[in-house]
Amino acid sequence: MKEYWSSLASLLGVLAFCQTLLQAIFPPELRFAALKLFNQIFRCFSSYVYFDITEIDGVNTNELYNAVQLYLSSSVSISGNRLSLTRALNSSAITFGLSNNDCILDSFNGVTVQWEHIVTQRQAQGYLWRPLPEEKRGFTLRIKKKDKPLILDSYLDFVMDKAEEIRRKNQERLLYTNSRGGSLDSRGHPWESVPFKHPSTFDTLAMDPLKKQQIMEDLQDFANGQRFYQQTGRAWKRGYLLYGPPGTGKSSMIAAMANFLGYDIYDLELTEVHNNSELRKLLMKTTSKSIIVIEDIDCSINLTDRKKKNSGTRSYYDLPNFRCGGVGGGGGGYGSISGDDGGGNSITLSGLLNFTDGLWSCCGSERIFVFTTNHIEKLDPALLRSGRMDMHIFMSYCSFSALKILLKNYLNCEEHEPDCSILDEIKDVIDKAKMTPADVSELLIKNRRCKHRAVAELLETLKSKAEENEKNGGELRKKEIGSEEEEEQEKRTLDSPKEGSEFEEECSKETEEDDEKDDNNFIE
Repeated sequence: MKEYWSSLASLLGVLAFCQTLLQAIFPPELRFAALKLFNQIFRCFSSYVYFDITEIDGVNTNELYNAVQLYLSSSVSISGNRLSLTRALNSSAITFGLSNNDCILDSFNGVTVQWEHIVTQRQAQGYLWRPLPEEKRGFTLRIKKKDKPLILDSYLDFVMDKAEEIRRKNQERLLYTNSRGGSLDSRGHPWESVPFKHPSTFDTLAMDPLKKQQIMEDLQDFANGQRFYQQTGRAWKRGYLLYGPPGTGKSSMIAAMANFLGYDIYDLELTEVHNNSELRKLLMKTTSKSIIVIEDIDCSINLTDRKKKNSGTRSYYDLPNFRCGGVGGGGGGYGSISGDDGGGNSITLSGLLNFTDGLWSCCGSERIFVFTTNHIEKLDPALLRSGRMDMHIFMSYCSFSALKILLKNYLNCEEHEPDCSILDEIKDVIDKAKMTPADVSELLIKNRRCKHRAVAELLETLKSKAEENEKNGGELRKKEIGSEEEEEQEKRTLDSPKEGSEFEEECSKETEEDDEKDDNNFIE
């Protein structure tokens, strides 16, 4: 046994002597040239091509490296054996990654590629104004030579798009507001933000399932429609008008849209905006992939129908306001918009229309405008047309299908719960009761510990509401009939001015004849 160890030691000594001799005879430049020649010969006979993606390109961060790291996190979490875990700033999820010098296989369009995460120690650095990390990190992509022209460009584009989707999904969403009254912060931003953590989703939204499916499909088509909007020459934006009685879930719908698409929300308070120029600046400071919301637009500013305004008669004292809102006010004849209290808000309807559908509306991409109102009849038709508000969504009273969603959310009721007889009774009265989802939710929240008591109280409330609406409906019909008869009488009097004039002439003739008779009697 000792003989083997002695022979091995002598062999190692010979190898060390040969290595020292080679280093003395062959300079480093010659050794590097020989190694480079060997690599070139190997590449000629190899069937693969390699691409190195370093973490730092010069002194700048390589965006492709970060994109590859995010993209591989979705595959590594399933197939990797040794993983590294990270959580970025403002991120709501933990990201999985490849460990040092580890490999993973991926497939794209039927072609298999290999990613390798290479980490090496960086050589000693001199004085740099921006020190580099001690470790040199990078990814190496291995593709077969025959597959290189087929998938390289499209595969990298796919990696970038997928990484952006993962980044938007993991990033913490923000809710912005312009409550500062137009002033800018130290960074020159007019918006203030807080983390947006509203839990509303389309699964929990109390709404007709078919209508929800249509909205979700429309949103998904918009998010994936960049090429479509470019081909058609349209700005990549879309407008939604949510209208209906209070408590029907308009704000929850906006939160569900943001959570579904992963967009930030900009809650625009028009009463804090002083003029059209300030409105444009707020629009320019919004980011892409965002939802710009104006809630209760009929309450924040006076935005009534111009036809109704023009149809009414104006007195002499109304003339200055009329002149201010006329053609001279700018915006193609659209009147000025001011608050109900007559404050200093000088936003015009033209400015608001240009905000949603003008040239300034296309300064960003992939943005959604959402307006909410309780009284759609008060809004000007110019604001409601397609191109500004593309999709009108009526948020109705609680229907039977929406009620089943609420029962599942608050009481964890399955399809067979509650009893069919109770469900049939609820189905018969729920449309007549006209209760909002907010009112129904409050009843269920109070009795969520006992399902039977909650359903029983709900049924009783629905029945009482239905009876009350029927009584009020009869009285309203009588009032409507009476008002219709009065309107018809007014129309008749307005349509027949001649009859009125003839009646006045006859009355005047009779008075003249009576006066003449009185004069004759006096003379006699």
